[in-house]
Amino acid sequence: MSQLSVPVSEDDHIEGPMNAPMTLVEYGDFECPYCAEVFPVIKGVQEKMGENLRFVFRHFPLTRLHPHAEHAAEISEAANTIDRFWDMHDMLFKNQSALDDAHLMIDARAVGLDDESARLAFAGGYADHIKRDFRSGVRSGVNGTPCLFVNGQRYDGPRNVDTIVAALKTISPNPSELDA
Repeated sequence: MSQLSVPVSEDDHIEGPMNAPMTLVEYGDFECPYCAEVFPVIKGVQEKMGENLRFVFRHFPLTRLHPHAEHAAEISEAANTIDRFWDMHDMLFKNQSALDDAHLMIDARAVGLDDESARLAFAGGYADHIKRDFRSGVRSGVNGTPCLFVNGQRYDGPRNVDTIVAALKTISPNPSELDA
């Protein structure tokens, strides 16, 4: 079982308390159908775990398979500049069949992003964060999406709420995760 090579930090996209006792990290791609399938499962895990869980989303766009994944990741980063990353994250997964640039602009406006920021995103203005996430995934052995890490350990088990919650409660945190 591989470990998360880059500990969670304040530079990550985190839902839940930073000091929560359990951590679920997803390396995901907004255009990946399997990520869309696991999206409501993760929401269910978050609901069940409450304040005991911090959920981290890291970008891993598989651009050779998913031509809109990079721009979707970039528009989510642009939304992050106005503290709307999670709104955009959720919208992108819910509207996964409409990720072309025209629809991404509509989504961007819906979360309050101005057109200039969206155009900057499409021009690669937020690519550094995405590249950093991708490289950390490669270093952690990520080879597809979604790739989950439970308390710092790669999780390849069933993707349902109860099984992931059980894994969160039984897999001891990676010591580096405790320092984050």
